[in-house]
Amino acid sequence: MMAASEAVQRPPHARLMVVDATGWISDQPRSAFVTFLRRGDLVVANDAATLPASLPGVHLPSGSPIEVRLAGRGSLSPDDVRDFSAIIFGTGDFRTPTEDRPMPPPLSPGDKLALGPLSATVRRVLDHPRLVSLDFEGASDAIWAGIARHGRPIQYAHVPAPLALWDVWTPIAGPPVAFEPPSAGFALDWQVLAKMRSRGADFATITHAAGISSTGDPELDLRLPFDEPYRIPNPTAVAIREAKARGGRIVAIGTTVVRALEHAAACGQVYAGEGVATERIGAGSRLRVVDAILSGTHEPGTSHYELLRAFLDDSVLRRVTAELEAHRYRTHEFGDSVLVTRFPTRLPREEKIWQTPELAIGKPLFA
Repeated sequence: MMAASEAVQRPPHARLMVVDATGWISDQPRSAFVTFLRRGDLVVANDAATLPASLPGVHLPSGSPIEVRLAGRGSLSPDDVRDFSAIIFGTGDFRTPTEDRPMPPPLSPGDKLALGPLSATVRRVLDHPRLVSLDFEGASDAIWAGIARHGRPIQYAHVPAPLALWDVWTPIAGPPVAFEPPSAGFALDWQVLAKMRSRGADFATITHAAGISSTGDPELDLRLPFDEPYRIPNPTAVAIREAKARGGRIVAIGTTVVRALEHAAACGQVYAGEGVATERIGAGSRLRVVDAILSGTHEPGTSHYELLRAFLDDSVLRRVTAELEAHRYRTHEFGDSVLVTRFPTRLPREEKIWQTPELAIGKPLFA
């Protein structure tokens, strides 16, 4: 696989690898995603807009330049904007690979940080010299305004040009609560939604505060994903229950949707309301709600890859990784996609779509 280096959400050449639990694998154009839906399915996406969560500034006790990457907060309430968890780096910016970024100066509770128009105080160091909880000073409106004026999207070195905020907002973006984009949703646009409807599939949204994908430190990365608040609207909860009752499949657009829905269903059915997703989903997880996921391509060892282990056994995932490598799929937020299903993939014979013959591994496309 290779890193996608241009901030283009829906390039015409985007690809989709489809894999089901039987081990059937197929290479498709990403535009074919809707073809794999059937009447009665429910597609659920994350409508969170992305905050400009990278804040350059100064650690006042030492006078050292720093970069603060906001990484979490307790709820989605607009007034809950004073307390954040954050990753702090020393001097430099996104052009340096995250794993090569220097440590911040030693941080202690009570340290003041000057972040452009904002002022924050280190409340606690959270068992790692890069991870802290911060208290921002001022009224909530002033804090939001300061983040909007001073912040930039969190960015990594594989995209060399600075990102604009609109680069990381999905077409369905709503409340600005995500710290990094729920980038599986980049594959959507209004034409795709119209095609879903024409096939008899329904569409609904949740709001989930998608967190950061990398801290630059292997030890800290093992803690990802951090706790993430979410909100499930009543129409979405009702749509999920109705889809399940009629035998429809729940198709999640991205790992954040899986995490929110499975957390919400821990006590049985999915009901409307807010919560905080705290579990890591992986090979030992029992999925109660989600039947399929449209996701970006992820390397083994990442938290996103670990989540896919709840859908497929490791032998199938290893084959998928080998095919992604062999056919040079693009990774990261502007890369290609995979559609992973827990059910056998079937297409009507009249819907024969392009397929790379050498990737028709396992079950035939048209049984």
